[in-house]
Amino acid sequence: MSKTDNRCRLVLIAPDIEDIDSRADILAGALRGGDVASVIVPQYGLDDHAFQKHAERLVPLIQEAGGAALIAGDTRVAGRAKADGLHVTGNVADLAEAMEKFAPKLIVGGGNATDRHHALEMGEVRPDYIFFGKLDGDIKPEAHPKNLALAEWWASMIEIPCIVMGGTDPDGVLAAAESGAEFVALRLAVFGDPEQAPVVVARVNALLDEKAPRFED
Repeated sequence: MSKTDNRCRLVLIAPDIEDIDSRADILAGALRGGDVASVIVPQYGLDDHAFQKHAERLVPLIQEAGGAALIAGDTRVAGRAKADGLHVTGNVADLAEAMEKFAPKLIVGGGNATDRHHALEMGEVRPDYIFFGKLDGDIKPEAHPKNLALAEWWASMIEIPCIVMGGTDPDGVLAAAESGAEFVALRLAVFGDPEQAPVVVARVNALLDEKAPRFED
């Protein structure tokens, strides 16, 4: 995932909804709200068969909206669903294995960078992005201060883009943008009230357009 704009962009974490039709409708609504760089699709509690069905339904929706569809965890599901990439939630060895097998054909990025040491180890593998935070780590209105600090440190010295996990308050995206992160990920901030998802995505983009710092070319 490269920078395709001159400011921080939105990444969505697909909501945890077991009913495939509802999940697809809610995600499609959010994507109509405005610019979304990518959507990460976690497995949550679904069995492998159900996850495959969900991925096959959601990936085309994401791609048609102009976003990159990233499957968290399961490489087989990603391949069968023709996703754009993989979000690796494991350790450095898992990330290195995924890079060796699937890059550059697929986007490969990694989470679980809990401190500077682990982040630098992941950076040595040269993934397409680093993710600071957990996919379900939006438990407070604001992004976790540690993740913001890691993103600020990373963005100031490393060229590999980073995504920072936001909180449940959509307005918190500005703190992520001010860290220098190329992307901010939202889950409950967008999908907590599914009917409002398109409105929230539109509002977040307007806020970033108006107030987010611009990257230097």
